[in-house]
Amino acid sequence: MDRLLAPQSPEAQAHSFLNENWFTWDQDHPSLDETLAAGCATYEAFKRYLSGSDLYLMPQRRGDLENILRRYAYDGIHNTISQSRSQLERGGYSRMCHLVELSIQKVLNENDNAAFLLALHSPRHETRSPELGSSTRSIRIK
Repeated sequence: MDRLLAPQSPEAQAHSFLNENWFTWDQDHPSLDETLAAGCATYEAFKRYLSGSDLYLMPQRRGDLENILRRYAYDGIHNTISQSRSQLERGGYSRMCHLVELSIQKVLNENDNAAFLLALHSPRHETRSPELGSSTRSIRIK
């Protein structure tokens, strides 16, 4: 995870803050902290993708990868909103989605992160060893 989001990144810090202060993080503000929620959702999206636990259609292109990460991040936003006791400000959901999208793009644009993530869950083509391969003898059918 550190390759994508270093511990000092805003996303990692938001994730850490929310997990350490889960019961009280939303009591200090009259409305939901959008930046905190978006950062945590981004972190959770990459964490979920790295685990591959519920990844059924493997991304083939960067656009596919971005769509998967955005969907995972939107799930994270929904989870945070549903568990928050603070009210969401008007337009807050759209702003959080925008922050998540910018964050995902930033991470994918750094180094070779997009290629690394695409290769991580790409189907592996196994080669057959000659002794396990098909027999070279022909079969006569009558």
